[in-house]
Amino acid sequence: MAAAYADSRGSHGLALDALLGAIPFAAVAALVGFGAYLEDRADALKGFQALLWALATGLIVLSCAARSPAAQTHSLPPLGRSALVGCLAILVLKACVAIAPLVRRAALYRPAKP
Repeated sequence: MAAAYADSRGSHGLALDALLGAIPFAAVAALVGFGAYLEDRADALKGFQALLWALATGLIVLSCAARSPAAQTHSLPPLGRSALVGCLAILVLKACVAIAPLVRRAALYRPAKP
């Protein structure tokens, strides 16, 4: 989110720094998610969440790679922007997947019809 905000303000170097700082966190989240999936293989959502973390990590690395030569010219390459938008879309999808079980449980707690 910080990289997208920095890009919208024209600070592409700061966006690159934010993305470089996000790489280790996304990689660790992918590894932890995959470990949780290996412990409980019956839960397919854990595997899907781990896969989404891996995709997000790959898109962050791709965005950093696309930006690094262009960061000195103060321009944003289209591949860097597309990878960042794709990463944000994956994070929105992850949030929807995480909220779906809560919504299903909340539907069970509706009052009974008289």
